[in-house]
Amino acid sequence: MIEQQIYSKLFLLQSLQLKQELAFFLDYLLAKQFGEKEQSTKKVPVFGCAKGKFKLSEDFNAPIDHFDSYMPA
Repeated sequence: MIEQQIYSKLFLLQSLQLKQELAFFLDYLLAKQFGEKEQSTKKVPVFGCAKGKFKLSEDFNAPIDHFDSYMPA
C-alpha cells in the first residue's frame, strides 16, 4: 500500500533536481537502517593543540558589579 503511494508521488515530481534530492535522502535512510557508519574517521584532538589561541582579560576573576546583590557580605 505505502509503496504505491511512494511510486505515485515519485512520478508527480517534474524536476530532475528534486528526484536527485529524493535519491540522496533514500540513500541516507538506507544507510541509517543498515547502520552504516560515516566513511570519514573522527579526529581526536591532541592535548594542548589550542595553546595560545585564546586570551583571557586581566580582570577575568574580578567580581562583576551587576552581581553585588547576590554576593555574600
